[in-house]
Amino acid sequence: MSSAARPLVIATAFAASLVVGLLVLFWAMGGVSKVAQPAAIGGPFQLTDQNGKAISDKSLKGKPTLIFFGYTHCPDVCPTSLFELSEVLRAMGKDADKVNAVFISVDPERDTPATMKDYLSSFDPHLEGLSGDPAETAKVLTSYRVYAKKVPTKDGDYTMDHTALIYLMDRDGRFVSPFNLKRTPEEAAADLKKYL
Repeated sequence: MSSAARPLVIATAFAASLVVGLLVLFWAMGGVSKVAQPAAIGGPFQLTDQNGKAISDKSLKGKPTLIFFGYTHCPDVCPTSLFELSEVLRAMGKDADKVNAVFISVDPERDTPATMKDYLSSFDPHLEGLSGDPAETAKVLTSYRVYAKKVPTKDGDYTMDHTALIYLMDRDGRFVSPFNLKRTPEEAAADLKKYL
């Protein structure tokens, strides 16, 4: 072997042994089956809409669904997000009928169906408000990995700290991703139409 070829042979042997070693390590760790899967988001629930009708996760299947968790006494984040969501639904035109848009209350003490109905009258009519008793609410918050905590205020009332994401679920009820409202309603509507 020539002295010029020797470094090339050594480098090739080193690279080959590195690849074989990584493949053996990957195989020993269980291969693809051991790769961490994303956390499951979503699951079965039974809540009541603003008209007093029972709604479950199964009721939403067949259409992509945007879900926002909040509460009717929210001073700014909730009304802003629901307004932006209403603008996206408006930009969708007739295709808005092919989407579920759901506002789920994190405040079961105050958000009755009647309260939700009154509150949602200020937003797009496609928005559906869901609420439930504390146990039902806790179950849906857990399955969607939503943080919500009651925070007392100085005047004896309370506010709610909560996750403020819009969840995009596909037609089969599987989580796709957080849905970005920080763009024009037309851009968001075009993105949402991909899931119809």
